[in-house]
Amino acid sequence: MTWERRWHPLREEWVTITSHRNNRPWSGAALSAETGLQPDYHPDCYLCPGNQRISAKKNDPYTGVYVFDNDHPAFDLGAPEAPDVAPGFYRNAPATGKTSVVCYSPIHNLTLAELEASEIRSLVDCWADQTIELSRLPEINHVLIFENKGEIVGVSNPHPHCQIYATNFVFKNIELQIAATIRFREQYQESLFEAVISLERQDARRILSEQSSAISFIPYFARFPYETYIAPKRKVQFLHQLHESERDDLALCIQQTLTLFDNLWQLSFPYVLVLYQAPCDGESYEDFHFHIEIHPPLRQPGLQKFLAGAELGGGCFLNDASPEESAAELRQQATIHYKQL
Repeated sequence: MTWERRWHPLREEWVTITSHRNNRPWSGAALSAETGLQPDYHPDCYLCPGNQRISAKKNDPYTGVYVFDNDHPAFDLGAPEAPDVAPGFYRNAPATGKTSVVCYSPIHNLTLAELEASEIRSLVDCWADQTIELSRLPEINHVLIFENKGEIVGVSNPHPHCQIYATNFVFKNIELQIAATIRFREQYQESLFEAVISLERQDARRILSEQSSAISFIPYFARFPYETYIAPKRKVQFLHQLHESERDDLALCIQQTLTLFDNLWQLSFPYVLVLYQAPCDGESYEDFHFHIEIHPPLRQPGLQKFLAGAELGGGCFLNDASPEESAAELRQQATIHYKQL
């Protein structure tokens, strides 16, 4: 039983660990498992090779990773400016950018966890190349790459894919981490994320996968029961700065971590996966450490971690599980995907 608050250094806020609440009585709705069997190819899928999308454009007959401009972009480089000036002390500003979709594989019924390490490595290279290409656009100040996986997080198409938002502004969570790294440097004269990795390696209880140049762990300050960070051990600001061997290790950490997730409850584990890279606005961010954050919404099989009064109202995350206990659960799982056993 845990009753404590833990400091989240990357967000500079407290997280409350309340693991005794995870087994509390629940009379609300439970999520049903996504049991519908999906075919290798679906003729109505907008993302399958050769299929026509809603825009009437056709996908290439691709055989590997495939990238195309989003047909329903959240941002556009040609977007018009706001028609009105904000009144009084209110403010507005242009929100422009470029959005893309990245299909991981031509196979409709595979997930990122089920891909071979070599296929994930190809995806890592694609993420890196896209970051370079988009960062060169003078209108772009930040590149955010993310995957929303599972119906619980609002994904209607199961075909394995992620999205890229390249924008003229920097997303808030990135700004928070930049500010935290600056203050940490001023106070301790060292890099914040490197210090986090050092402490996690010293403790070792929360590590899920470790390679020579990359590591995966549930952080001491996790806000969700199975929240996980994956990072290169060497500090780089952008994914494309990693050496070939570092990309290999990163891909392996991704594969092993997502396999543990799926094996935990023998289901396709839902999550939001985000690549945290520094802004590309021409400023220097020497202490920013590229990493991946995975936020799974489940706290038990079929039970979602809801953001309610404490989180949305009070601004304080309550984690219903101890990070050490969650990591121990995952570490006990096989490293081979359950569908392949």
